[in-house]
Amino acid sequence: MTDDQRSAGAPTLEDVARAAGVSRATVSRVVNGVRNVDPVIQEAVRQAVSVTGYTPNRAARSLVTRRADAIALVVSGAGVEPEAARGDSGTGGSGEEDGGIGGSGSFTAQVFADPFFGRVVTGVVDYLRPRGMHPVLMFAETSRAREEVVAYLRQGSADGALVVSTHAEDPLPALIADAGLAAVLFARPARPVPVSYVDLAHQDGARLAAEHLLGRGCRRVATISGPLDVPAGEARLTGFRDTMARHGHPYIPIAEGQFTQESGESAMERLLAEHPDLDGVFAANDLMALGACHVLREHGRSIPGDVAVVGFDDSSAALACRPPLTTVRQPVEGMAAEMTRLLLDRLARTDGPVTSVIFEPELVVRGSA
Repeated sequence: MTDDQRSAGAPTLEDVARAAGVSRATVSRVVNGVRNVDPVIQEAVRQAVSVTGYTPNRAARSLVTRRADAIALVVSGAGVEPEAARGDSGTGGSGEEDGGIGGSGSFTAQVFADPFFGRVVTGVVDYLRPRGMHPVLMFAETSRAREEVVAYLRQGSADGALVVSTHAEDPLPALIADAGLAAVLFARPARPVPVSYVDLAHQDGARLAAEHLLGRGCRRVATISGPLDVPAGEARLTGFRDTMARHGHPYIPIAEGQFTQESGESAMERLLAEHPDLDGVFAANDLMALGACHVLREHGRSIPGDVAVVGFDDSSAALACRPPLTTVRQPVEGMAAEMTRLLLDRLARTDGPVTSVIFEPELVVRGSA
């Protein structure tokens, strides 16, 4: 940018157009995200924006596009009121307590304590940042908070919602669908709603875990399931039990957990008390597997010498475990990015069909099995 341009004030679309050698209208189309612009021209405009230091006036742009250039990332709980909610529930081990948008109390604390949610945020932010958009983190663990989320979307404060439900009974997806608002879900909803989602082939992941334990020679295998009112928890258990049955193991001891480290510890204590000779454990997420490993060591069991342990997710908990955890990888960051892409496509094509994208799991072998 020249000295004359600097002295004239903030760079304009005309400055960008001169630098790129295109028309002002073309610059406007690129800046406003119009899709049918030649990629070479788009790159020339982006370079000109960088050189001139042009910054779009988002307030003015929103008046024209009627877009907030913001996406709500909503972590939503079950359908009970605060005074009735004092226990663990849902994926990620999230219970319900005091809260609302912005969050407070144990619900928010448990969300931030679970590495899964940090990976979702990373995937969303990394996808939105190059596109000049921003996520607004919201918590909806009470009926009042859910109403506020729907109102926030209705008034256009965010263009759409990325919803991560922590409980099978979460009514928010249906509320958003009934309101005709744009949204995409992380994970298949427990009850069918006309909203797009991304998910993992959970049964296939559990199959990988079972085959790995059997391949190591484990014959007295137990499992710590996730909460069985959550689709992912039920699917991982079904896939594991089915694979074990196909290999001649019709009975698999089960202790249900809540996707938290503490619940994994409690479940492992129960399994050891009832089946002290077990030689393999599949935990339906890494946090529960981490808890199981702690208990096994406290009982003098070597890992994997006495008991082989396999987790699920390939989260930071897998690397924190000693020994490092063999686990089924769920590509959460990539799934979150795809969830975001689906939402932006939905915003660009309001008449587009509801769809789903299913990711494939992968076994990551480390020291625990």
